[in-house]
Amino acid sequence: MSIQTIEDTKVKAFPAEPAAELITFTAKARRRIDPLAIAGKAATALVPPAIVILVLLVVWQVACSSPTASLPPPSQVWNEAYDLIAHPFFDNGPQDIGLAWRVLISLQRVAIGFGMAAVVGVGLGALVGQSVWAMRGLDPVFQILRTVPPLAWLPLSLAAFRDSSPSALFVIFITSIWPIIINTAVGVRNIPQDYRNVARILRLNPFEFFVKIMVPAAAPYIFTGLRIGIGLSWLAIVAAEMLTGGVGIGFFIWDAWNSSRLPDIIVALAYIGVTGFCLDRLVAAVGAVVTRGTTAK
Repeated sequence: MSIQTIEDTKVKAFPAEPAAELITFTAKARRRIDPLAIAGKAATALVPPAIVILVLLVVWQVACSSPTASLPPPSQVWNEAYDLIAHPFFDNGPQDIGLAWRVLISLQRVAIGFGMAAVVGVGLGALVGQSVWAMRGLDPVFQILRTVPPLAWLPLSLAAFRDSSPSALFVIFITSIWPIIINTAVGVRNIPQDYRNVARILRLNPFEFFVKIMVPAAAPYIFTGLRIGIGLSWLAIVAAEMLTGGVGIGFFIWDAWNSSRLPDIIVALAYIGVTGFCLDRLVAAVGAVVTRGTTAK
C-alpha cells in the first residue's frame, strides 16, 4: 500500500471537521436556549393579563371610593386584610390559620373526592362507550344529573353519612363524575375501527385492550372531562364547606360574612380563583404530556 493511499485512509477514518460540527451544534443549542426569546414569550403571556388586572383595579377603586359605596375599594382591602395577603401561612391555633393552610385543607378533600370520581368515571365511561344501547339509555340520565347544583346533593349526603367530612367528599364526587363519564364514553365511541381490528388480530384480552388501545385513543376526551371535573370539584368543595363548617376556605368565607369582614372575603375569593386556575392548568399540562398536545389548551 502506497503512502498516498494510507494518507487517504486516515482522512476518511478521521475527518478533519469535528470543530465545524461542534460549532454548528453549539449554535443550535444557543438557538434552542435563547434568553431573549424566552423573555419575549414570558412578556407576551404576562403583560396583557397584568394590564387588564391593573385597569380593573383602577375602575374598582374609582367606583367604590365614594362614602355611599357598599363594597370596599382595593386600598381598603389592602389595609384591612394585609395580614391575610402578606402572611398566608401563619398558624395561631386550630381556627386561626392563614388562607394558604385553608386552601390546602380544601385541596386535600378535592384530591380525595376528585380522585375517586376520576377512577370511577373513566372506568364507567369506558364500559358505557363500548355499548351503543348503554350509551343511548344512560346518556339522558347523565345529562340530567350533571345539571344538579352541588349544594342540592348536600342534604342527601348529610342524611346518608351523618357526618360533614364524608358528606363533603360525596358532594365533590357526585358533582365532578358526570363530565368524566360522558367525555370518556364519547372518546371510546370514537375509537377508529382499525384500532379494534388490530386488537382482534393481536388477540388482546379486555384488560390489554383497555390499557393499550382504549385509554391512549380516548385520552384527549378523557382529559377534557377531567379538566371540567376538577373545576366542578373546586366549586363543590367551597360551596359545601360554607354549610358543613371546618377550617377550609369555604367556611372562612361564610364566617367572614357573618362577621361583616368584606375585605377578607375578597382576598379569599382571589385565593379561590388563583387556585382553580392552577388546578385547571395542572390537569391541562398532564393531559398535554399524555396525549402529546392533542387536548384543548
